[in-house]
Amino acid sequence: MYRTIVALILMILPQGVLAQEIKLPQGLSGLSTMPAATTLGEDDGLPFDLSGFIESRIGTRLQNDPYEKQTSIGETRLQIGIEKDFSNLTANLVTDFIYDPVQDNYALNLQTGQGFVDIREANLVFSPFSFMDVKIGRQILTWGTGDLLFINDLFPKDWNSFFVGRDNDYLKAPSDAIKTAFFFGDYNLDIVYTPRFNADRFIDGTRISFFDRARGHLSGRNNPVFAARPDKWFRDDEVALRFYRSFGAYETALYYYNGFWKSPAGQNRTTGQAIFPKLQVFGASVRGPLYRGIASAEVGYYKSAAGAATNPLVRNDEFRFLAGYEQEIAPQFTASVQYYLERKLDYRQYLASLPAAAIVDSRNRHVFTLRLRKLLMNQDMTVGLFNFYSPTDRDGYLRLNISYKITDNLKISAGGNIFYGTRIFSFFGQLKNNSNIFTALHYDF
Repeated sequence: MYRTIVALILMILPQGVLAQEIKLPQGLSGLSTMPAATTLGEDDGLPFDLSGFIESRIGTRLQNDPYEKQTSIGETRLQIGIEKDFSNLTANLVTDFIYDPVQDNYALNLQTGQGFVDIREANLVFSPFSFMDVKIGRQILTWGTGDLLFINDLFPKDWNSFFVGRDNDYLKAPSDAIKTAFFFGDYNLDIVYTPRFNADRFIDGTRISFFDRARGHLSGRNNPVFAARPDKWFRDDEVALRFYRSFGAYETALYYYNGFWKSPAGQNRTTGQAIFPKLQVFGASVRGPLYRGIASAEVGYYKSAAGAATNPLVRNDEFRFLAGYEQEIAPQFTASVQYYLERKLDYRQYLASLPAAAIVDSRNRHVFTLRLRKLLMNQDMTVGLFNFYSPTDRDGYLRLNISYKITDNLKISAGGNIFYGTRIFSFFGQLKNNSNIFTALHYDF
């Protein structure tokens, strides 16, 4: 078993990695939700369950970007997952070890995901009462009904991973939190408390170039974003609630969030530094069968920091709406569509607050998505397409992916991230120079 792993490491590491000396920082200052094909446990002589994978992934931009490297990703990733059951609790540790010459900086930062180590999970799970489950520590959190669109899921995302072609599991960044789940018959309540704010791993220019509105041009590695991150324990904290129950086949939920915008949504007037304004979100969702498929709807009211309506440097209050439908339209062929709306509130005050010659955002941003997924060759091959299109921004984003399972443990895949748009400052239009293709070899153990 271990000889196989070593052989695969030698096979998929980029050429020259083993021939050079890799200088790593002294000392060591997460969860991939993909199930491992094999788990080694106590029956194999280990005092715990062991799982993980090793993967090599390489990609390149489809055009020249003067602000970024031509290689979009070039990493080798080893994930080690350890799970240990005790009489009254379970301990989990999932750690990724990464070598990627595109990254340059290997100094550890577990908040931003920078460095040669990323801890995806480090938590304890236990049930103090029959109606209560508790998970304490670093964990991957998610809820809501959207497919790659999020309204009430205010847990951190890794947009850099998403746009450069890492596995979809890496869109979800880890949270350092306490999750408590209560079960009261038909009614259930989840409470997530994060004692120190966990921001998105947002687009800051280190991997993905973007339009810098303050400077009026594209920026990237030459001028990365340095944001003033709220980082005071128990003061810059977050609370997220989900109260849910089912009515027959329909799942319903109410949500509440009190914290900060997850990506920078403002600017300090004095220093010009990007900031994370305060944010409250009130929402609801429903999901259930409709005709021959599954339909869903979700809403959210985003209440931004006080005075946001008249402050052009802070994002306004917003109303958000999402509706989706998924159906199998042929054997092994599934399609889904979504409609998403962001409506800026207090729009007149927003217009009045803008300085002369400023970029004016539309009151409403409409987005449509289409997902197509086909299984072939006895489900060993998967072909997928996902497209975002915004008629108001006149831009979009096409994700392509094909994967083939060579064995139960070994998979090869390829894909692309294609951005398009007519305006350099629109959400997807600013990312056109980041269009890329990639390929990966993945081995579970």
